[in-house]
Amino acid sequence: MSAAAALAKGLSVTLGRNEVLHGVDLAVPSGRWTAIVGPNGAGKTTLLRAVAQLVPYRGRVSLLGRDAPAWSHRERAQQIAWLGQNETGAEDLLARDVVMLGRLPHQAWLGAPNAQDQTAVEGAMRQTQSWDWRDRPLGNLSGGERQRVLLARALAVGAPLLLMDEPLANLDPPHQADWLRIVREHVEAGGTAVSVLHEITMALHADEMVVMDAGRVVHQGACGDVATHRALEEVFGRRLVVHSLAGQWVALPN
Repeated sequence: MSAAAALAKGLSVTLGRNEVLHGVDLAVPSGRWTAIVGPNGAGKTTLLRAVAQLVPYRGRVSLLGRDAPAWSHRERAQQIAWLGQNETGAEDLLARDVVMLGRLPHQAWLGAPNAQDQTAVEGAMRQTQSWDWRDRPLGNLSGGERQRVLLARALAVGAPLLLMDEPLANLDPPHQADWLRIVREHVEAGGTAVSVLHEITMALHADEMVVMDAGRVVHQGACGDVATHRALEEVFGRRLVVHSLAGQWVALPN
């Protein structure tokens, strides 16, 4: 396994009165795409948010070889790009200005965007096929259009570590395929991607799979490993089965 882009040791999270994560250990290999899957309530989103330093936790997290608390907010924002689910706000901002928010960690305080920022924004929006509505307010976009703008914002950061929670929400199958291509391009360029996914067949395209259940990691392994498939089937109560179809792994109802 390659070096870890993110490490968690004994990670526990309590939200309200409920302990959502129970002493999780996790190693996310760098230069690969890791998919986190599991049934509803397994703790997938909470785990990703804890790694991203977005919720309080007990235990230890290191990112890109450094203890997470040692990072300044600016450093972390330059090195880690986040795409959350059901993000709200900025409804009146033009799409291009929303994407430009991804460049803030690289800009001087109150500094205007420079040519490099403009190039990064246009490149990210063209990559997600959202450039055509760059001058439309975010609130006027459809769910799928909005999701592509938010993905462009994450890509515009240019961060090596890309964390995505349910990134396929509201995307139709062709744009899901585009997302898959974008993730692969990020990894092939040396980056690391981690995504929480409900779409199990799409998750099986990843390099590594983390299978969660009831706030714990029950298995981590390559997506092509039989042990990974069995763990996946088990946490879903054997209501799905992993098959090979046309040279790809797919999850079908059992």
